[in-house]
Amino acid sequence: MATDHIRYDVLARDALRGVLRRVLSDAAEHGLPGEHHFYITFLSHGDGVKLSSRLLAQYPEEMTIILQHQFWDLVVTEDRFEVGLSFGGIPERLTVPFAAVTRFLDPSAPFDLRFDVSDALSEEAPPATAPASPLPAPPAHATAETENAETEQEPTKPSEGAEVVRLDRFRKK
Repeated sequence: MATDHIRYDVLARDALRGVLRRVLSDAAEHGLPGEHHFYITFLSHGDGVKLSSRLLAQYPEEMTIILQHQFWDLVVTEDRFEVGLSFGGIPERLTVPFAAVTRFLDPSAPFDLRFDVSDALSEEAPPATAPASPLPAPPAHATAETENAETEQEPTKPSEGAEVVRLDRFRKK
């Protein structure tokens, strides 16, 4: 088999990250159009990811946020995005490098990107896997949701500004 000296896989991955960057930049500048909302899954221990110790303890490997109604101060740079969200009524500021993002989904389009992020893992972090099945659309009242793909199935419970969703109930067993 021939060797790929051009590295088309890297070029394609970077181009798709450019789509993510552009969509988030537009949302930061103009807000979310129509019914669009975004599920963004990322590695909690990815290089450059900044989470509170509370969120990191709750989601030690992988976390998904949903940008829909109540998020603030979305800032997008060349290599990362920062956003304010509320989790259990507690405001948090997250910083997520694009290299740590494993999945971007806009279920209203529908549009789904998955990324190989083995290079984004810090040396001490265990490997994480992307969800095996599509994420559900959030309830109309949801504003910022998180989930941990490695936890046991639990029913979702609404709270002030955030709702925890467990992916295991959607996985094929």
